Amino acid sequence: MDPYPTAPSAPPFPQHPIPTTSEAPKSSLVSNSERCRYLNVTAPIDGISHAPVPWSTGLCDCFDDVSTCCLTCWCPCVTFGRIAEIVDQGSTSCGMSGLLYTLIMCVSGYSCLYSCFYRSKLRGQYFLEERPCTDCCVHCWCEGCSLCQEYRELKNHGFDMSIGN
Repeated sequence: MDPYPTAPSAPPFPQHPIPTTSEAPKSSLVSNSERCRYLNVTAPIDGISHAPVPWSTGLCDCFDDVSTCCLTCWCPCVTFGRIAEIVDQGSTSCGMSGLLYTLIMCVSGYSCLYSCFYRSKLRGQYFLEERPCTDCCVHCWCEGCSLCQEYRELKNHGFDMSIGN
């Protein structure tokens, strides 16, 4: 008889197929928040903590998507509103988020302190690296570039940034 019996092993964690963006509904009748709920982007599906992954594009790759670059340059409130609506899974509208961003920018000039929290949320949902520095530093020093990067990241994850909710 073994003096040191091994503990019974736990049953294996149930394996569920991980939905991909290609499996998610792509109809223009399906809102981004519905796609977000379908993809379950707020929690790891397999129950395992994930190592951070790199962003799909770099911080200074703004000209990879010229239309987003121009939109962000002239109307950062629209870019931010679209990002916030998807990150919040439709609980806040693009218009309200963009309006609040504009109000904070006009009153204090520090809209970057508001938008950096959405970068943190986005990173948490997609397990993205905190690079090249902290979220607030990126937004305070490179607000336009960071908004463009976040916008491209959501586009690359299959969201239609123009439809709203």
